[in-house]
Amino acid sequence: MTLRPIDSSALLIDGKLIPGSGGTFEIVNPATESVIGLAAEGTAADMDSAITAARTAFDTTSWSRDHAFRAQCLRQLCDALQSHIDELREITIAEVGAPAMLTNGPQLAGPIEDLRYWADLVDNYSWEQDLGTATPMGIPTARRVLKEAVGVVGAITPWNFPHQINFAKLGPALAAGNTVVLKPAPDTPWCAALVGEVIAEETDIPAGVVNIVTSTDHGLGAQLATDPRVDLISFTGSTQTGKAVMRAAAESLKKVFLELGGKSAFVVLDDADIIAACSMAAFAVCVHAGQGCALSTRLLVPRDRYDEAVAATAKAMAGIRAGDPTAPGTVCGPLISARQRDRVEMYLKLAVDEGGTIVVGGGRPANLENGYFVEPTLVAGLDNSSRVAQEEIFGPVLVILPYDDDDDAIRIANDSPYGLSGSVWGADAARIEKVVAGIRTGTLSVNGGVWYSADVPFGGYKQSGIGREMGVAGFEEYLETKVVASAPKS
Repeated sequence: MTLRPIDSSALLIDGKLIPGSGGTFEIVNPATESVIGLAAEGTAADMDSAITAARTAFDTTSWSRDHAFRAQCLRQLCDALQSHIDELREITIAEVGAPAMLTNGPQLAGPIEDLRYWADLVDNYSWEQDLGTATPMGIPTARRVLKEAVGVVGAITPWNFPHQINFAKLGPALAAGNTVVLKPAPDTPWCAALVGEVIAEETDIPAGVVNIVTSTDHGLGAQLATDPRVDLISFTGSTQTGKAVMRAAAESLKKVFLELGGKSAFVVLDDADIIAACSMAAFAVCVHAGQGCALSTRLLVPRDRYDEAVAATAKAMAGIRAGDPTAPGTVCGPLISARQRDRVEMYLKLAVDEGGTIVVGGGRPANLENGYFVEPTLVAGLDNSSRVAQEEIFGPVLVILPYDDDDDAIRIANDSPYGLSGSVWGADAARIEKVVAGIRTGTLSVNGGVWYSADVPFGGYKQSGIGREMGVAGFEEYLETKVVASAPKS
């Protein structure tokens, strides 16, 4: 695969594309294990410069107050990125290992188009609310509530859906009037680097408003979290790292948004079409090789239909092959790295050690000599207390669990440190609503409904995070509230 030769030494700092002070680092295609290029190696000094630029831009320009200009810039960025869609698609497939079909949706095209949603929200949002006149303590007072940008946002993003998550932070943060320092994952730096080129060369976004620092040094994320010039940290990643980010940010009491892990339940009620529901669960967990925090990885089925459900799920999963992400029909591509494959394989061994049975899959595809591939895998014979049922694996691995009745299904679904997403399949509306009301999770799909959209708030309960991303709720994560009380004019 021949990629457009982007500037491998380009960080975006203060409106300029500059070399990384640490040189460069290699990018590996996870489907071939081959080195496909280099990215800029940012350092602590580079991050300090980026934070300085973002702070200066926020404090000394009209960016935070000029709503119309921000909306114009977001639409301009959307148009410019659309003109580079083919390059971005090629990079995303090669760098992320994302199946080509997903780049028409959440891996690329969707997040770019969502920038228009944020621009429209800027135009239509109520930035000021009049509370009218009151007489607190007998003093006539006119009250207003103003919504203002938080300030400098430090955005730390993962590798699994880089465009979706980068733009889910950049879009609302910029729309709200903030300046941003983006630290993307070292596994997928090009996805962010090309966006930086477009911002610098093809938009009117002022210098310092967006800064992008690629690096293999995870300490740069901690630097963002501890620097007092940064007002808010927006982090997506593992729950363990999220806790570390929260601790680091506590010293300066900055606002923290966290979108973390999941171990979501796919609940099939006893009046559902078992074959259809289990087939959907098998397909969903294989999308992008299971590398999605909101994917349902626990399949809960009625105990008296357990064997039927295992057979239906196994048949569906056996028909899904891990394969070349450039192929049009591929759903399950490679894992991002050898390290991630080792992690998934550790859990597959653990499943057997815990007394489970690998019904389908469980190994590396025999027809693929290179690439970090793992077969779609179904695990049966475990209960919900097993580590494989409790811990986030981040691979195409589905654990099927029996339950006794609807209340038991709710109990098992909630018996998790996470509460990010889930699904419910059934025929009786009242029973479905009871289960929906009982499961403590941020998003739920009923009978295949899709909650993913720019206007839908996304986030979780418990250890799946703090706050919401996307929608008006996600936009308001990046705003402060100011009350102005004035003596009425005489």
